[in-house]
Amino acid sequence: MKKRSKIGTWPLVAILAASVLALGPNAILSAQAPQSTPPPAQAGASAKPAPAVSRTNLARMVSRQAQMYYEGVWGVDLLNVRYTEAGEMIRFSYRVLDPAKAAPLNDKKAEPSLIDPEAGVKLKVPQMEKIGKLRQSSTAIAGKSYWMAFSNSGRRVRPGDRVTVEIGNFRADGLVVE
Repeated sequence: MKKRSKIGTWPLVAILAASVLALGPNAILSAQAPQSTPPPAQAGASAKPAPAVSRTNLARMVSRQAQMYYEGVWGVDLLNVRYTEAGEMIRFSYRVLDPAKAAPLNDKKAEPSLIDPEAGVKLKVPQMEKIGKLRQSSTAIAGKSYWMAFSNSGRRVRPGDRVTVEIGNFRADGLVVE
């Protein structure tokens, strides 16, 4: 008969106990076989559907690297492209963090364009007779948001499309239209 050493099993027991304490008492239960789904609701009972991830939540996801680039190089954040109610205009907006770096975005001489490669269109900011261009081009102020509207006649650019916005040397790729 061999004699077992109690010291050999002690580290294994300690690791198991520490993992149960760290993960919580339900960790072992949840790691077992998946539980069956509950039966469908009866005809008289009201069941709530699971919340879906909306397109707008996905559209707001911008990589941290891209955020750091726009903040560091161009002095802007919160880049946003929205489809208007009627669909005839696409609104691009951004917030200025550093007015000196963001100055080229508000330059009146720079011609902004919104490019949708899938739709094969390049939208421009329209010039209204009495109003002028549908964009803000004043001196940038830190903390203030600015916008411009692109003409989307024919509604070729749609919500969910990935677009590129160009203003002079500024270029924002892969923005999702909300």
